Amino acid sequence: MSVAGRSVGKAFVAIAGRDGVRDDEPARAAAAVDGLIPRWVVRPASLEQVSQVVALAHEAALAVAPRGSGSALELGCPPARLDVALDLCGLDRVVEYNPADVSITVEAGITVGALAARLSPHRQFLALDPPGASTRTLGGIAATNASGPLRARYGTMRDLLLGVRFVQADGVLTWGGSKVVKSVSGYDVPKVMIGALGTLGVLGELTLRLHPLPDAERSWLVRLPSAEAAQAFVERVVDSSLQPNRLEYLGEQVLEAVFPGPTSSAVAVSIGSVEEAVVEGGERLAALAKAEGAQILPVPDAFWSDAERALTPSEGEALLQIASLAGRLATTQRAIVEAVRAGAPRARVWTSCCAPLGTVRVRLADTDLAMTTAITKRLRDEVAEIGGSVVIARGPSALRAAVDPWGPVDAGAFALMRALRDDLDPKRVLNPGRFVGGL
Repeated sequence: MSVAGRSVGKAFVAIAGRDGVRDDEPARAAAAVDGLIPRWVVRPASLEQVSQVVALAHEAALAVAPRGSGSALELGCPPARLDVALDLCGLDRVVEYNPADVSITVEAGITVGALAARLSPHRQFLALDPPGASTRTLGGIAATNASGPLRARYGTMRDLLLGVRFVQADGVLTWGGSKVVKSVSGYDVPKVMIGALGTLGVLGELTLRLHPLPDAERSWLVRLPSAEAAQAFVERVVDSSLQPNRLEYLGEQVLEAVFPGPTSSAVAVSIGSVEEAVVEGGERLAALAKAEGAQILPVPDAFWSDAERALTPSEGEALLQIASLAGRLATTQRAIVEAVRAGAPRARVWTSCCAPLGTVRVRLADTDLAMTTAITKRLRDEVAEIGGSVVIARGPSALRAAVDPWGPVDAGAFALMRALRDDLDPKRVLNPGRFVGGL
């Protein structure tokens, strides 16, 4: 390490302490992103320390990669450079919580599981259930805009995030949202931070909207003969007065893994409320299913976690996320089948769609790099015709180097993204290269 490097390392130690800075080979290798190994792994103990670390990195023109649990490192483009892995798991405190306000302010390193334990005695919860939620940090979920089946009723992080406290690329500590102390260039700060992979600022605190924890919840599987029949059933549910917590269309492979039976299409539904409302909701759901000639079956509590496991890619596999139109479920499903058939006839594919929103997850297995590339490109062509897009939500670095993980972006939208990045991080300190178009 150069003299300048040793000087910077000592400065990091002065900020975060000897225990908060690692420069040994095992620690650095464990924090690698797409083969790039950082020179330092820094774990601050406070948001003020985060501010000082980022300010030092900015001054020294170092690239900083904020990270939480590390569960979403296969999202986005490979980084252009990486000097400092900024481990935020030490920021795991509840800053402010009054149950009567139905909101909470937490540090970005707290996990969903730890937060749930704090909220449960007050019969409240944060309505987010992305894959592996219990061990994922709130900052990471916000930075990746991760969500799960609960988005059918409660929305995504965009609907739940009220305010943020974050560190700008130059180390300045800033606020935005409901607890505004200082604005940043007129932007709706919480909204632009969501899904930006930490490229616009290091999230330090989040103020979040909470919901009452349902007294009772039950789930059912509605078996249908085709994707078209599933679409018709979903439309009946959406047009009714039912408010399901989850409404998920499941493809054949997922069904075989979690609830085998003689059907290729099914819609899984959960309803949560007081006991009487859940019973009544189940009866009304059964009536809607009967109107479509469908079979409805109760499923155990473990159903949703089993489905999530079936959709989780193994090492080397890919997970695609399709943003489609809510009313085009059958069309999107056909596009997936045709793309896989054309690109890799022997591939296995698991699909799940948040039916009211049209968000589809596609797990691909038994494919090589060329096959997955062909499927992704074919799918992008297919869904573009119905106004959709395809993102590689998870995949090996070779795939994300061969195919733009974000896909085509409207020129006007990209110009706005670039202008925002130039405004907030002109030196490209934070996660350079990871976001859309290599921003």
